[in-house]
Amino acid sequence: MSTVTLDSLQFVLRCLLAVFFFGAGITHFVPVVQRTMAAMIPPGFRFTAIFGARGPVVLVMFTGVCEMLGGLGLLWPPTVGVTGVLLVIFLIAVFPANAFAARDPQRFGRAAIPLRIRVLEQVALIALVVLAIL
Repeated sequence: MSTVTLDSLQFVLRCLLAVFFFGAGITHFVPVVQRTMAAMIPPGFRFTAIFGARGPVVLVMFTGVCEMLGGLGLLWPPTVGVTGVLLVIFLIAVFPANAFAARDPQRFGRAAIPLRIRVLEQVALIALVVLAIL
């Protein structure tokens, strides 16, 4: 009988989170998803002054790359700690888009997760990232 250690549980959790973040990042490049995500960005965060009308799409692609790199960073031991910290910051930074979408379920459909549930999901995801890198 083998003994499961905290290190092995953290490794499994990092692998699961890596698949989650990498997969989520890929969806940022699927056109229909990309359009919905771009619309979810609150007006004050759209970077239109820098990128013009494409600002929200550029931001969606950037966040997708961040998620994919975050997933990979959780798998490479020298970067696990810094990746975890950056993912926590990332999860906090993208929350306004989720809150914006939650206010308009008619417009955003399934992407408009009720705010209370979304807060709980976001806190749980942050907690899992922290647990995975401790």
